[in-house]
Amino acid sequence: MKRTSDRFYTRLIISLINFAGITLIAAQAIAAPPAPPAPPPAGTLTGLQLLGQQIFFDKNLSQPAGTACASCHSPNTGFADNHGSTIGVPQGSAAGVFGLRNAMSNAYGAFVPSFHIAVTNGNLVAAGGMFRDGRADTLALQALAPFLSSQEMNNASAAAVMQKIAAAGYANQFKTQFGSGIFSNPNQAFQDVGVAIAAFETTQQFQQFSSKYDQFVKGKVQLAANETRGMQLFMDRTRGNCVACHAMNPNSKNPADNLFADFSYHALGIPRNRAIPSNASPSFYDLGLCGPKRQIPALPANAPASANAQQFCGTFRTVSLRNVALRNTFMHNGLFRDLPTVIDFYSTRNSNPQRWYGSTGMPNDLPVAYLPNIIHDRPPFNRPPSAGPLFSAGEASDLIAFLGTLSDGFGTASTAAADQAPQPKTAAAVGINPFGPH
Repeated sequence: MKRTSDRFYTRLIISLINFAGITLIAAQAIAAPPAPPAPPPAGTLTGLQLLGQQIFFDKNLSQPAGTACASCHSPNTGFADNHGSTIGVPQGSAAGVFGLRNAMSNAYGAFVPSFHIAVTNGNLVAAGGMFRDGRADTLALQALAPFLSSQEMNNASAAAVMQKIAAAGYANQFKTQFGSGIFSNPNQAFQDVGVAIAAFETTQQFQQFSSKYDQFVKGKVQLAANETRGMQLFMDRTRGNCVACHAMNPNSKNPADNLFADFSYHALGIPRNRAIPSNASPSFYDLGLCGPKRQIPALPANAPASANAQQFCGTFRTVSLRNVALRNTFMHNGLFRDLPTVIDFYSTRNSNPQRWYGSTGMPNDLPVAYLPNIIHDRPPFNRPPSAGPLFSAGEASDLIAFLGTLSDGFGTASTAAADQAPQPKTAAAVGINPFGPH
């Protein structure tokens, strides 16, 4: 008998073929991300997707109970949240336990390609993979990791997770999808949990393409003057140059050509978030592609002889900017709490490094040996310190206005209310000190 998971992967392969040929504007040519399975009509889910939905929102699957996948991936914040934490990284299920990195949005996650390192124009380019370090190649594998992480859902084993699902109200649905005897094989059943969650994450709920920007590229609405100026600055390769990593193509009427990420890896020199418990040790550094969550990646066989994988130490994956205005925390370590602060960092990292790193003005969240990995060779990070801030206050406001057009649900009551909400405060206004006490 064919299993539902087999049919799911068959549909996935067929959909990838049907969606081939997506074109993105990006700084370097990398493998185009695959498209997800075509979503079902709005409001309808398959049995497998409905099962994944129930698992995704089930708070009884952690130890102790109280944490669901949705606790760190809330629909209200663009599927990115930190479970009530105020330090920039998620609160775990166990009291007083926190994660290492800011939770990523899993909206549009079905478009993320598998992790790979390619040789492009003689340079190594890393891209793709789930998590900020690309250590999982599929949505299904990514979905399983939090269940067994002591910093997240804190289950002791796959069997412990399956005992809870076997006792859940949707246990019969699980057996319908994966076989009546599935609970007798907890390891296989646990893998099927990932399959179900991945099926849910490929639905239209996660890939809505319902923002004002999507309506704009379809020719249905016009952007406001400030939004247009912000988009032009976003795309200006000599100034904002945001498009170099956050790939877009406004000339395409297909919103899927505008994912606002090329999924590549970079070290931006984000200041250290001293509130993260792991960072209490001065010798600890989160090196992204070089650990601590994964091993340093192997280089491809055609890599130049002079290449060294350590050039990726301290780099993290570019995230999609879709729904970015709905998020509460930003960057891999969650240090920044609003978009104005993010824009200020890009604008003044070079001209006022003391603001971000303290009196030395030196980036403080990488070992000295890896400081050369931080981007300095392209806008906006190739600006000489004497040139001052990159953006004026008006330009920063325009950029934020444009980023606001990337929020899904354009025209709904919730987005209309958001349009009338006060603008977020600046870092100075809320008293954020990026470099903190030593």
